[in-house]
Amino acid sequence: MKSDLQWMQAQVVALRDVTPTVREFELRPDAEFVAAHEPGAHLQVQVMTEQGRVQTRSYSLVGEGDGRCWRIAVKRLDDGRGGSRAMWRLAVGDRLQVSAPQNHFPLDLAAPGYLLVAGGIGITPLVLMAQRLGALAQRRGVPVTMLYGARHAGEFGYLDTLRGALGEAGVQAHEGHAPIDFDAAIAALPPGGQLYTCGPVPMLEAVKRAWAAAGRPLADLRFETFGSSGRLATQAFTVRIPRHDLAITVPADCTLLDALDAAGVQTLSDCKRGECGLCAMDVLAVEGEVDHRDVFLSPHEKQATTRICACVSRAVGTLTLDSAYRPDS
Repeated sequence: MKSDLQWMQAQVVALRDVTPTVREFELRPDAEFVAAHEPGAHLQVQVMTEQGRVQTRSYSLVGEGDGRCWRIAVKRLDDGRGGSRAMWRLAVGDRLQVSAPQNHFPLDLAAPGYLLVAGGIGITPLVLMAQRLGALAQRRGVPVTMLYGARHAGEFGYLDTLRGALGEAGVQAHEGHAPIDFDAAIAALPPGGQLYTCGPVPMLEAVKRAWAAAGRPLADLRFETFGSSGRLATQAFTVRIPRHDLAITVPADCTLLDALDAAGVQTLSDCKRGECGLCAMDVLAVEGEVDHRDVFLSPHEKQATTRICACVSRAVGTLTLDSAYRPDS
């Protein structure tokens, strides 16, 4: 299953470095009017890598729209799949293909309280959430707190905007690798309160553990991830698919899902962010190590290494996978 997207041409009309490693892009689509987007929305963007491959990447829309342009922010990842480097090569006036906004991370404005948790570039979808919730807090007194983690002070993008929306006390900035006390923050959330989080997989897993330990309803935890945050360095690896009598190489700048599609191995997919699990495949053997970058599989499943989410997860060495293909009897 593939999602149907409405594609259009857009022009880069402004660039701004939010931090030394995060660049904001202002994109103006050819459409005369850009409809307002809701918090949590994202764009799909087609980029050309240095190896000449077209990649489709998802980038969250940042802040309120102005009816003419969209804003996205991209963190440069030199050891990633090449999409961020391709974006950083763009200049004002360049054109590219973008989708209409989509939203798999919507904000519910009916909760009695909110906790926002961001790690690094995961701040981007939470900027507009903070702006909307800050206005809600002023109107109705709903408590809103944000925890924002970054490796060092220079990587706190949009911090002034966030403090302007939620106040100085409403944003807690955590610098470095010291663990954040998610337990205390969750305990301070009113019953029925909701937690929205976006960031690297290890942070999301820590939030999920704290949420479960607090006995909070799973439905009140909303999250979005990005699949570049693995434990292992991104590199090429080999995949064998016995049912197709195939052995393919997955390049460092290509996902397992895209490599399988290019080789003619039919796959299912939807979110392409490691969240829905539709692309999960059975692992028959591992010669090396699997780097699970999804938030769909349980810790037990990841430890057992019997399944892999092909859209974001990778490996070092060689994987042998089963596929949905069954020859006609």
